[in-house]
Amino acid sequence: MNASTEALPVVVIGAGPIGLAAAAQLIEQGLEPLALEAGPTAAAAVRQWSHVRLFSPWSEVVDPAAEKLLAPTGWVRPGGASYPSGGDWADLYLQPLADVLGDKVRTGATVTGVSRTGRDRVVDADREAQPFVVHVTHADGTEERVLARAVVDASGTWSTPSPAGGSGLPALGEKAAADRIAYRVPDLKDPAVRARYAGKRTAVIGSGASAFTALAYLADLATSDDGTGTHGVWVLRRGISGSTFGGGEADQLPARGALGLAAKAAVDNGHADAVTGFRTGAVERNSDGRLVLVGEDGRRLDPVDEVIVLTGFRPDLTFLNELRLGLDERLQAPTELAPLIDPNQHSCGTVYPHGHRELSHPESGIYLVGMKSYGRAPTFLAMTGYEQVRSVAAALAGDVESADRVELTLPETGVCGGAGLFDDPATEEAGGGGCCAPEPAPVQLGVGAPSAVANEQAPTGGCCGS
Repeated sequence: MNASTEALPVVVIGAGPIGLAAAAQLIEQGLEPLALEAGPTAAAAVRQWSHVRLFSPWSEVVDPAAEKLLAPTGWVRPGGASYPSGGDWADLYLQPLADVLGDKVRTGATVTGVSRTGRDRVVDADREAQPFVVHVTHADGTEERVLARAVVDASGTWSTPSPAGGSGLPALGEKAAADRIAYRVPDLKDPAVRARYAGKRTAVIGSGASAFTALAYLADLATSDDGTGTHGVWVLRRGISGSTFGGGEADQLPARGALGLAAKAAVDNGHADAVTGFRTGAVERNSDGRLVLVGEDGRRLDPVDEVIVLTGFRPDLTFLNELRLGLDERLQAPTELAPLIDPNQHSCGTVYPHGHRELSHPESGIYLVGMKSYGRAPTFLAMTGYEQVRSVAAALAGDVESADRVELTLPETGVCGGAGLFDDPATEEAGGGGCCAPEPAPVQLGVGAPSAVANEQAPTGGCCGS
């Protein structure tokens, strides 16, 4: 890298929790950040789930370098033991941080491409000496080229939710039924949204924290005066076992454990039915316009009025096509990080501490951080992202010793349950070795008993969400 390149800013893509923390960490290292946010405000994606409460307390969702930047303004971190909603996080921390960063954050700036100046991904000659060029489209339609010494992509995965289809592709008819399908946890405090689900039969597809939250919300609606007749149909791609509902009381993040218990209560109390081993192949409309989910095995579920698809997220890599990325073929996460987070194989317990080395690529100077660094893997925590960007910022500043000193202890779920080999009969029968809790026992549910296989053992080799 030549002297003129070193004078350029480090472009941070995204001004969400991890992007803003990256900017703060870069400033602490004496580097100039420029955060480009596609949304109209900082933390635009977080604001879209402002009604959802985090399962991490305030003490774990504020970046240390950011807190130092905020301190001279008189900002005081809210009570460390309380749990912010997405709206609280944005209003009480992320927006004040963006305000302190000032013109180092640009909103309404969508990154459409990243490359090396004068070099597409094919050209080797003098490649590493060239600055990055970032193409930006602004809200008014104007375009700009921004030169950068390095690029930190913290754009997340919020804009690219996974589809309902069990094969990773949209189910047949899924796009045509878009008017009845949502891909986010509904805000039932919004009168229009509440009216959409009140008294309706709604399928919830997914098995993670978002699905737990949606089921709990629908169950709460069912018990309210205006929600009579509200009922959920929980569609899972595998069976139900002790790991299905997360760590429960064994989870070191109590609020996270409570989500799983709330989902179980929704089924036990008859507010939802569980359909297991069902991978959606098609979405059809019946004669009265209701939706019918059809499984890849030909099974057809009873009609529903609405569908909420909460099957995870995936990274948008299209604007990075001209860079030489090293990504795992399964997770689309950095090659060195993938084995540490792969739900098909990594052992139970906390995620192994990682930083700039695990996040590096064949193209030096580009880092995917935050949720985007996990590709399609679940269970990401803000604490992980904060440590990632601290390490990356130190590496970019040339402080390799600090960059390599990665220390991170994450709370465990206390259970083991994989998202991986759920179809393998041998796996279902095998005992679980090396886990952080006793082998899960089958779960017997109450009134809303599953309408398909309910006593399937949890697969081995699963990860403890963290």
